[in-house]
Amino acid sequence: MLISFSTFFAFSQTAKYSNEFLNIGVDAASFGMANAVTATTSDVNSGYWNPAGLIHLEDNQVSAMHANYFANIATYNYVAGAMPIDRRSAVGFSVIRFGVDDILNTTQLIDEQGNIDYNRISLFSTADYAFTLSYARSLPLEGFSYGVNAKIIRRVIGDFANAWGFGFDAGIQFQKNSWYFGVMARDITTTYNTWTFDDSELATIQNAIEGQNQSMPETSEITLPKLQIGIARKTAITRDFDLNTSLNLDMRFAQTNDVISSGTLSATPAFGFEVGYVNLVYLRGGVGNFQNLEQLGGNGTELGFQPNFGVGFKYKGIQIDYALTDIGDQSLALYSNVFSLKLDWSIFR
Repeated sequence: MLISFSTFFAFSQTAKYSNEFLNIGVDAASFGMANAVTATTSDVNSGYWNPAGLIHLEDNQVSAMHANYFANIATYNYVAGAMPIDRRSAVGFSVIRFGVDDILNTTQLIDEQGNIDYNRISLFSTADYAFTLSYARSLPLEGFSYGVNAKIIRRVIGDFANAWGFGFDAGIQFQKNSWYFGVMARDITTTYNTWTFDDSELATIQNAIEGQNQSMPETSEITLPKLQIGIARKTAITRDFDLNTSLNLDMRFAQTNDVISSGTLSATPAFGFEVGYVNLVYLRGGVGNFQNLEQLGGNGTELGFQPNFGVGFKYKGIQIDYALTDIGDQSLALYSNVFSLKLDWSIFR
């Protein structure tokens, strides 16, 4: 649609907000806790949240997730695998795809004689991919581990444009008794995308909207670093019940509408909890994404936030999780139903 083309040309020139699809997250269990898992993540999904957590793997694991966004217009899919190398190191690999398929291209709807010809309508897709290789290793200091990610980014907008990018993440974790600490630095060297455009395809849409899309977009994007700091505590409530409470502070080195914001740094907190029953059933909740939202008519700002809820079931190495995000529409984000599946290879042994 024409809006899609206009959006593409606008965002391709915005450096510090590139690759935003990588900020969505993975795993319904983490979504249920408002993504406040930097300190406690310890399974195959650690490759995304904090690769240092991969060191806690006891066997091979695979994970998959599917979610729909924007009233089912966009699909978000994730698959990952990880395995321990030895007692002190582990490796993982993941693939993320965020895409909108079967978009109507109506720019050629009217032929040279001014007649409407529906046969001239075509379809195209726009999709973002991330391929991540993760490595984790424990440190000689008891309770410490570190991890690194190497990311390759692939972005495709029909036949009009495509981009390749690369970047790195690094994280650490520390555990002392029932306390957990974690730090995750994303895009530590800045993540760099380079676009390639098809001149002939772009020429077909340059006059689709009068006065727009007349110049070539910029060919490069740079994603600025982000920092996530987490602290958590796991305690036993009774013999059968345990509780995990966690707090995250997510920071970006730019001015945004986060609840804490200055000219060079912005931050927003996230809080999550998980109640487990005999390592079988889990109930989760959390709130995060605190933003100062502009009100219509210029009537100041209002605090928005994103409440989440989730449940999970685990049995003999099979774990199924569900999350409902943005309960009550307290933020600009639309609520989403998220499902994920995790398998521990021990069930096949």
